[in-house]
Amino acid sequence: MQAHPSLLTLFGLAVIVIGVGARINIMLVIILSALTTCLCSGVSLVTAIATIGHYFTANRYMTILWSILPLVGLLEHAGLPRASRTFIGRLGVSTPGHVLWLYFLLRQISAALGLTSLGGQAQMVRPLLAPMVEEAGERMGRRAISEELSQKLKAEAAAVDNIAVFFGEDIFLAVASILLMETVLENAGLRISPWHLSFWAIPSALMAAIVTYVRMKRLDQAIGRRSEP
Repeated sequence: MQAHPSLLTLFGLAVIVIGVGARINIMLVIILSALTTCLCSGVSLVTAIATIGHYFTANRYMTILWSILPLVGLLEHAGLPRASRTFIGRLGVSTPGHVLWLYFLLRQISAALGLTSLGGQAQMVRPLLAPMVEEAGERMGRRAISEELSQKLKAEAAAVDNIAVFFGEDIFLAVASILLMETVLENAGLRISPWHLSFWAIPSALMAAIVTYVRMKRLDQAIGRRSEP
């Protein structure tokens, strides 16, 4: 049986899964996935490359964000993680869960106001949040944390940032996801105001906040049990 052309384009998704699983350079994986999707849809290689080039140049303003990465690297080299550790010590925040919960609230509120660029993995979690959480862990246990716990806290910091912005940004009326949902529903014959979509995103955001609070309490309890003699 011959596969439908629209199903063949799913090979692009398979390329992403295999590439990420094999830990290949993510930019290379994305480009190969885009080429695979184009080729499986029936277009020529030249047309596929031209299409990728067209959308790259049409959205070239997005590359401005890449200029942040060298700046973050310079700040890390200049001692930004050490400064963040000192800062969290002066605040008197006693546990990693408290640090992560406070950041979650700030991140979700800012995302709900449309300020999604205030946080992020590269510019906030790695140079600032992760060192703060590790410092709080050391203060809580009154000793240096293990490598396993360090990786655990870094993963929790990254997860908190993702969850907060994911459930918080839909509260903002003009976010792309709200406009996309309105368009999809309208094409399906359902007319729903963006105000309604934004309003009903609030219960999900509150539930995410409650679940995160419980998870952070359990994280502190687990760290407390590890630090017991």
